Amino acid sequence: MSNPPLSAAIGAYITTISDILRSAVTRRRPWFELFDLSTISRPSSLSDATVRGRKNLSYFCANYATMLVTVLAFSLLSHPLSLLTLVSLIAAWLLLYIFRPPDQQLVIFNRTISHRDALWILIAFTFSVIFFTSVGSLLMSSTLIGFGIVCVHAVFRDPEDLFLDDTVLANSGLFSVVLNGSAAAPTVVSKV
Repeated sequence: MSNPPLSAAIGAYITTISDILRSAVTRRRPWFELFDLSTISRPSSLSDATVRGRKNLSYFCANYATMLVTVLAFSLLSHPLSLLTLVSLIAAWLLLYIFRPPDQQLVIFNRTISHRDALWILIAFTFSVIFFTSVGSLLMSSTLIGFGIVCVHAVFRDPEDLFLDDTVLANSGLFSVVLNGSAAAPTVVSKV
């Protein structure tokens, strides 16, 4: 039987996630623009590489985030036991902490566990699963591989055909899609 506050919490959570994903999709640039081979060149110096990286990360932030998630997804799909472990861990957090009202007591083996105690148990369980199984190394290695691919592309793609305002460049970044999910997409103007 479904609890009305629980279904409202799940609905609000799903709405927030869909709003963030919708915002990310609207910020995504065309993939052919990202992989245009005529824009690939070696940076002349370290400062040029830094400027290129910042401009490309700001302009292609949603595309780069998609690339990171894709590398992570392929890595998890190639290791089904790690994927099953991670899904079980996420399900435990959702059922035992996020969707459970704070005033509702959890009873396990005739022992009452408060919301705060459940949080500490889940933190300890998450720590042990991530650091004492292969899940942590898999997540770390696939994230580093994805981040390496993104950084190499951002440094070697010449952003001369892109133009961003300094305020947009300062207020955006690779994770601005997630952090500022409800904000409007940055204004991008092409050079003539």
